[in-house]
Amino acid sequence: MKLSKRFVVMLLCVFACVGIFALGGCSSSSEADTPQATTPETETEVEAVTEEPATDPVELQIFAANSLSKAMDEVQTLYTLEHPEVTFADTQYEASGTLNEMLGGGAYADILITASKNTMDDAAEAGYIDEATRFDMFTNDLVIVAGTDSDVDKLELEDLASGNYTLAVGDASVPAGNYAKQALTTTDPQCWISADGAIGKDCSGKEGTFEGTPLEGKVTEGSSAGNVCSYANSGDVDAAMVYSSDVYRFGGVKIVSVVPNDTHKPILYPAAVCADSEHAEAAADFLDWAFTNEEAIKIWQEWGFELA
Repeated sequence: MKLSKRFVVMLLCVFACVGIFALGGCSSSSEADTPQATTPETETEVEAVTEEPATDPVELQIFAANSLSKAMDEVQTLYTLEHPEVTFADTQYEASGTLNEMLGGGAYADILITASKNTMDDAAEAGYIDEATRFDMFTNDLVIVAGTDSDVDKLELEDLASGNYTLAVGDASVPAGNYAKQALTTTDPQCWISADGAIGKDCSGKEGTFEGTPLEGKVTEGSSAGNVCSYANSGDVDAAMVYSSDVYRFGGVKIVSVVPNDTHKPILYPAAVCADSEHAEAAADFLDWAFTNEEAIKIWQEWGFELA
């Protein structure tokens, strides 16, 4: 059967159109099924969504014994460099007894570090600390010092019983003064007499008298270790009894002897998170780091402290 030319042309046009539509459909389907490449911008957006939220900033308030001031300032600076989210308020350095008085008066602190077990016991009894967080942080030595320019180069504890020397010690609020008085009860004759008659490690070193001893009228009591050192440095007294760390901290004095450890209670610096701390976890983290970090330990040792 003979087809007209016009009819043949029409058929060819129809077939061509069908082929074009078929190819277009395949192409669209193929593009839809093909995963799209992730652009760098898309990756950045995904990472931004999955990133951990930034840690909220924390400011810690520390109450610490006077003798820790120089070392603690350096340790806090190092900690902030490693933990920029943590800063420190104006750290309060006072005699340990004064720190307890401040807490009792309503002052706020996240951390308390005292220079004696007894003062931390007082804080615990008053409810100022979380006892579960308490631990002994440092030890120290009790030493007899004289001014750097003094002619006194060696002076033992027993030499004080001769009555030939004037002496400076801390008052009842200063732990170093308590330890000094404990040691002075062990001389022969006694240079300090405790109110309850206890001697050495068995007495508190807080209540007692120099009256009736070789040191009667020859003792100057200071309200801080700095004051005690200054009396020796200036020559107001022949000698003073302070911590070995105080020599590094204040200067102007030299060690002329180390007081035997068996004449007084162990010198310990207990630390604890305060019961009312609003940042208890951050405070505990700082104490743990300060006690274990190698660089922090070096700083403590440079200032005369040893870890307990």
